[in-house]
Parts: sequence; C-alpha cells; structure tokens
Amino acid sequence: MRLTVNGEKVEIEGSVSVRQLLVSQKVATPEYVTVQLNEEFLNTADFDSTMIKEGDRVEFLYFMGGGQGRNEVQ
Repeated sequence: MRLTVNGEKVEIEGSVSVRQLLVSQKVATPEYVTVQLNEEFLNTADFDSTMIKEGDRVEFLYFMGGGQGRNEVQ
C-alpha cells in the first residue's frame, strides 16, 4: 500500500493501524506525538482502531512548549 508520511512517499505491506505505523516508522517518543491523518487530528485513544488506507496522508507532529528567555544587561 502506498501512502505519504511526513511528506515522503512510503510503501508498506498489508493493513496497519496508526499505532502500528508509528512503530514501523520508528517514531521517536510516540507517547508525545500528535497524528494528523488526511488533515484531521486523531485522538490518541483512536490510534489502535484507526486503520491506514491506500493513499492516506499521515503527519507525525510534536508540539513544543516553552518560550525564549531574556537576558538583560544592566
């Protein structure tokens, strides 16, 4: 099956869930990843039950918090 993962064309064998795709694509820290499937955000609870289909577009996104510190010179 052919699909696009993070903008790259990927070919995988057989039917896989979003969770299985995370594993097969060796996604670092999957517990912190947000998944967008065909431009729709998925709930983490749905990773096991959502199946990937031919032609799907999947994005693995990491949202970072924090801000920029300021060093003030006096």
